[in-house]
Amino acid sequence: MAEPDEPGKKRSRVVELTEKMMVDGVTCEWAGRWNHITKFLERPGPFTHPDFEASTQSLKFLLETCKILVIGAGGLGCELLKDLALSGFRNIHVVDMDTIDVSNLNRQFLFRPKDVGQPKAKVASDYINSRVPGCCVVPHFKKIQDLDETFYRQFHIVVCGLDSIVARRWMNGMLLSLLVYEDGIINPGSIIPLIDGGTEGFKGNARVILPGMTACIDCTLELYPPQINFPMCTIATMPRLPEHCIEYVRMLLWPKETPFGDGVALDGDDPEHIQWVYQRSLERAAEFNITGVTYRLTQGVVKRIIPAVASTNAVIAAACATEVFKIASSAYVPLNNYMVFNDVDGLYTYTFEAEQKENCSACSQIPLDLHFSPSSKLQEVLDYLTESASLQMKSPAITATVKGKNKTLYLQSVASIEQRTRPNLSKTLKELELTDGQEVAVADVTTPQTMLFRLCFTS
Repeated sequence: MAEPDEPGKKRSRVVELTEKMMVDGVTCEWAGRWNHITKFLERPGPFTHPDFEASTQSLKFLLETCKILVIGAGGLGCELLKDLALSGFRNIHVVDMDTIDVSNLNRQFLFRPKDVGQPKAKVASDYINSRVPGCCVVPHFKKIQDLDETFYRQFHIVVCGLDSIVARRWMNGMLLSLLVYEDGIINPGSIIPLIDGGTEGFKGNARVILPGMTACIDCTLELYPPQINFPMCTIATMPRLPEHCIEYVRMLLWPKETPFGDGVALDGDDPEHIQWVYQRSLERAAEFNITGVTYRLTQGVVKRIIPAVASTNAVIAAACATEVFKIASSAYVPLNNYMVFNDVDGLYTYTFEAEQKENCSACSQIPLDLHFSPSSKLQEVLDYLTESASLQMKSPAITATVKGKNKTLYLQSVASIEQRTRPNLSKTLKELELTDGQEVAVADVTTPQTMLFRLCFTS
């Protein structure tokens, strides 16, 4: 029987093995490293894609050519990076604008206590690169909106592990803007598949989007309900839930009592702020005999935290990584096109085909009709754009061509322009000299593209 390795000897052998793998700057593979992958790529089977041709070159494409972009390095992102790297994808970029918080450590396993405060993208990349020989993950510590078309055009597949609907919609719009049409037909070479994963507690979903060909994010926007806001009258006079008590303190008491000084905004990451809100919420709850107010719930309500479960992230990330492999290798038919996962009570999963909307504001290439009377005010149009379940815009800016000149009707994001265009909100469409059938352009943070709408006047 061989004697056990001493710690020093074991360490030196790992270093020796790593050095042997590197010859003239090229990563050398060890025997059998990709056996699990070649079984899928080098032989046909009963479940392979009808057009699949087994080849030894498929593995080379995965290892050397295929370029993957991962959006988000949080709960889903960490799992995605690990799964993709171990599946043979070596050219990976990851974009994330967040830094690591202590609360991330229970599920975002690429991070350690020493990493708190560091950019998620960089730490995750460094960890994967150090653990998976030959893998090169490139981090981008910035917003997705800070990167241009040239950056996104270089990738074969984009995978989203986001917790923001706005960011999903923006990424969806970016990939749609990269499509090239020839005589009204999409050039297949301009299509960059989007694999989108999402989780909330013990529920999750994974979907495959072929921009311009299948249902996009905006086609199924009704599946992402608007964020629930509690009625102010309930919060102020008739609270029934612990969340009502917390919202009362957050919305009414904080600005009234200014516990940390005038102009100090409530910071969900500041323990002193959360403790103050927690104590006042307990007092409010006791007054109405409401139970259930906890420090954790208080922080969740203040920060609008979506509950996260590590096992759900792992399942959904695995499903997304599988779809990436299927599309990159053409070995198997990809998901068509939406998978729902639920393990709240037992284990339940099913798939369905989300259908592309003919009048989708993002991918239909035709202006969406807006039905209003000439006497409707611009504020009503604005309310429709933000409250409609199929649009759910955040801060729409509306422009139109009036008497041959481009005119900004309302723009909220720039204070000086907002002040100048605010009077337009109380004017009717007729007073703004808009006509039946006229096109108006709407820009919003949910998409990089300007969307066109057509006014259809009703009597």
